[in-house]
Amino acid sequence: MVNRNLEKIIHQFLFKKKTIIIYGARQVGKTTLVESITAKYNYPVLFLNGDDPDVRDILSNPGIAKLQPYLANYKLVIIDEAQRIPEIGLVLKIIHDNFKNIQLIATGSSSFELANKIQEPLTGRKFEFYLHPFSFGEMVAHHGLLTEKSLLEHRLIYGYYPDVALNNGLENKLLKSLTSSYLYKDILMLDQLHKPALLEKILKALALQIGNEVSYNELARLVDSDKGTVEKYIDILEKAYIIFKLNGYNKNVRNELKKGKKIYFFDNGVRNAIISNLLPLSSRNDTGALWENFIISERLKLNYNNDISFKSYFWRTTQQQEIDYIEEIDGKLSAFEFKWGHGKKAFLSKTFSNAYPDTLFKVITPDNIHEFLLIA
Repeated sequence: MVNRNLEKIIHQFLFKKKTIIIYGARQVGKTTLVESITAKYNYPVLFLNGDDPDVRDILSNPGIAKLQPYLANYKLVIIDEAQRIPEIGLVLKIIHDNFKNIQLIATGSSSFELANKIQEPLTGRKFEFYLHPFSFGEMVAHHGLLTEKSLLEHRLIYGYYPDVALNNGLENKLLKSLTSSYLYKDILMLDQLHKPALLEKILKALALQIGNEVSYNELARLVDSDKGTVEKYIDILEKAYIIFKLNGYNKNVRNELKKGKKIYFFDNGVRNAIISNLLPLSSRNDTGALWENFIISERLKLNYNNDISFKSYFWRTTQQQEIDYIEEIDGKLSAFEFKWGHGKKAFLSKTFSNAYPDTLFKVITPDNIHEFLLIA
């Protein structure tokens, strides 16, 4: 079993008279995480799955008298896929306010639905956490740095979804299954998304543009839609933890891009399956883009998994001076360039170094990846 870094953080917040909410895409391991957490306590556990119609019936039109027989003998109550429960915000509030001895944990693969439903009822009553696919650091802890570095090419192609990472030889089949339906199950159930074909077009277009700036106007023309619709779909994909955005960093330099944005995928395997290209690196022409997507998504996972407060950007000027990744932590800037080829060098732009003289700069390659993706 691969230990999840988020587990040790969540343990610190249990039994603090707050409801625990765990968000994350489907199949990233939320249920396994919760089972591992609850196994550490010698308490009776009630596990309720929101995908089960009987569970939805029990929790519909909730009241103290109705819930009492089901909850009375439990210290830990888990509601998995909580976004599927009607009036889930009210359900969680009633349990939180009236069953004081219960530690309530809810998980949701549809953060846009769940967050909207619980925001007001659970104001001041919750701690929220975000689970992503396995990370480089978690896999290093599982089987060692040497082994994980030897698998880098494999990870660039197939990514870190738990089922994919743990079932050698079945990666192609599992990724195709994941991206053909299950990953988008919650998205396609939304009333405002009436065009599954458009969703697929947008995903493919984004997958082919990783590492490049994205224009919503150009994207709309490419997929034969309008800017507002494209923006709405991208916003939902981001809230579903399939993609994430980096905005351009601009503070001091006159010619810095003010409104630029790049879009990456949280998982390389999902990105590659979307464009139906799971070929090895030797047969591809997008290795640099894969490396950039992988290394940035893994850095974000590192920060999320260790509860680090950070801001992330890329940097570019109208003269095409560029830095792959900028990170701001506690007001301090760090700049990074990513090179897949061993021994490749990069230099910090004088325009940037003059404008931001105290910035740490480092080039990240497969040789020193551990310096970027592991906590010292």
